[in-house]
Amino acid sequence: MNQETTRKLYEMRLSAMVEALNAQETNENCRGMSFNDRFELLVDTAYAARQSNKLERLIKQAGFKTIEPSITNIDYLPDRHLDQQLITRLASGSYIKEHHNIIIMGASGNGKTWLATALGIEACRQFLRVKYVRLPELLDDLLIAKNEANGDFRRILERYRKIDLLIIDEWLLTDLSLEQSTFILELIERRLHRTSTIFCSQFEPKGWHSKLGNAQIADAILDRIVHDSYSIVIDGSKSMRERYGIGGAQ
Repeated sequence: MNQETTRKLYEMRLSAMVEALNAQETNENCRGMSFNDRFELLVDTAYAARQSNKLERLIKQAGFKTIEPSITNIDYLPDRHLDQQLITRLASGSYIKEHHNIIIMGASGNGKTWLATALGIEACRQFLRVKYVRLPELLDDLLIAKNEANGDFRRILERYRKIDLLIIDEWLLTDLSLEQSTFILELIERRLHRTSTIFCSQFEPKGWHSKLGNAQIADAILDRIVHDSYSIVIDGSKSMRERYGIGGAQ
């Protein structure tokens, strides 16, 4: 392939096709193939590379703490009481298509973030937009945007609205102010029946009400979340950090 053709392919952002063609030219098995077969192989290779790059970009943009969690590596230990059938069904992404939510509950260290991340990575594999955020960081972002006079608050809410799967960690770990609860209501309302959210909490929904700063706002938030959510409770006689930390490995 001459330099001018190569340049045009790069200009059209088809670098993966250039690399695939170069690989074909050095592969003796490709020399006896027909033009159509070689072209199909070229397109398949370039397409796979593009999809792989897209997946890598989606995972990076999601902002996960770690990308190690996987649905295939979940520990279904007896004392955790995890519903494997439910988790497998959720991993298919059907709840996102149906705009339902997931509430993952359990004590600190029981693997809530790990499971949420595994589900988030599965959503990325389905080429959906995912965002992981801790509630304190989310509230800080909204507060800073609210104090700006350039309309950033509405823009950041709109950005969060467009995310297919939002994972909110450390959900209601501490009590919220009236302003913070109002922020959450705004966000939940914009995403309602359009997208999906995973809430990771140490508390059951019945314990959320007192943490939301205002009875009426709390009612509105709970009504929008609880009735459209799957619930996963992670038990465990030991935290996962204790099981697999240095002390647990000894």
